Amino acid sequence: MVLQQPGYQTIEYYPQAKWAVSDLNPDSSNFKADNLPVEQVLWYDTREFCARLSTKTGRTYRLPSEAEWEYACRAGTTTPFHFGETITTDFANYNGNYTYGSGLAGEYRQKTTMAGNFQVANAFGLYDMHGNVWEWCEDHWHDYYNGAPKDGSAWLEDNDNDFRLLRGGSWYVNPRNCRSSSRFHPVPDHSVNFFSFRVAIS
Repeated sequence: MVLQQPGYQTIEYYPQAKWAVSDLNPDSSNFKADNLPVEQVLWYDTREFCARLSTKTGRTYRLPSEAEWEYACRAGTTTPFHFGETITTDFANYNGNYTYGSGLAGEYRQKTTMAGNFQVANAFGLYDMHGNVWEWCEDHWHDYYNGAPKDGSAWLEDNDNDFRLLRGGSWYVNPRNCRSSSRFHPVPDHSVNFFSFRVAIS
């Protein structure tokens, strides 16, 4: 089965691979069409997927750390969004009934859109970093950044909860949640039709 991760090349998905540690649902997505991001993905599923892909290709695939994700999203910018101070539904897929800054209300599509649909890549050439689907990061949740690794690696200790991290916002949320700095912290076995991921290569 072939999946298209948001803003990335097509990659293969092996739901019953012989090296599998745990099962994966080969048809998890609620929204079905070519080039839509895969959704309804657990944090645990992303780890299994990356392990299988690494074994298959001989390269090391993993989730990005939270620091890496934000660095990739911002692409050198300091504004709330990589394209500027505000956001409209011409640039991203989110709940357009709400506004941010000087932005105007827009369309609420109530579903995912195709990867790269808006043709608004950041300076690193990445699409859909704002909206469409929340993206899992490797880190465990911490309320603050005090004590976070200084090398950008995932922060996997010194927390007193079971939460993980999502970044980027989604089609379901208001635009404030789509900012480069916005964070969300569900439990790792929670999955809805706006949770997804993109992979990093070490």
